[in-house]
Amino acid sequence: MASPALLMRVVTSAYSAAEKAATIVRNVMAAGDLGIVEKTGANDLQTKADRLVQMSICASLAQKFPKVTIIGEEELPNDEVTEELIEDGHCEEILKKTCPAQYTGIKEEEAGPDAVLGRTIWGVLGIGAFGFQLTEAPAGKHIIVTTRSHSSALVNECISALNPDSVIRVGGAGNKVIQLIEGKASAYVFASPGCKKWDTCAPEAILHAVGGKITDIHGNSFQYNKEVKHMNSAGVLAALRNYDYYASRIPNTVKQSLVP
Repeated sequence: MASPALLMRVVTSAYSAAEKAATIVRNVMAAGDLGIVEKTGANDLQTKADRLVQMSICASLAQKFPKVTIIGEEELPNDEVTEELIEDGHCEEILKKTCPAQYTGIKEEEAGPDAVLGRTIWGVLGIGAFGFQLTEAPAGKHIIVTTRSHSSALVNECISALNPDSVIRVGGAGNKVIQLIEGKASAYVFASPGCKKWDTCAPEAILHAVGGKITDIHGNSFQYNKEVKHMNSAGVLAALRNYDYYASRIPNTVKQSLVP
């Protein structure tokens, strides 16, 4: 039997690393000592779980794929990672799936842990997305999901221009995309800098795998090569269906305020 394509080997290892990361998060939560430190200020915090999870995922993937560039959110010292943090397994079920012929290299496909619900959602364009039940938002309803803790006059101006039936405010880019793919929201709108590439990378792969779309407020696709700037400086706009409807209603004043 031929070896699985590199992409599928990366995805299956990322899935197992994400599963281990979710266990690490739950263990830290259960222990009660979150080990919170400030990074750049009181609104930019880092927990013990953040540190351990990044160490675990980066070390686990680097051990298997030493030539792959891995960019993590946290700035951590290059300390040796203990064996107990390294995940060397892989998900056999993913390896059974056929890699789409268009892939000749690694794209942005990734696995993402949903630690609170105890599940791991993953997707590859051309195969599909798994770990959830795909559901569309109610027809004719415009339900916007946006930031819970980083609102601003510009964010609210943009949302108001969409004339929403309701607005959901939750934390996390991944959590917002889950609202889309599980039918709880119609569009994800964040007209502000602040979100970064590591926030949108895995959710984008999953959303694309089920036919959705995510861009900045101007409609520009995100890039994930190792040279790209980390900040999504022109915000985020995403939808499972009817992306063009929401994109066409972004005010020019909002676009002029956000430089890609």
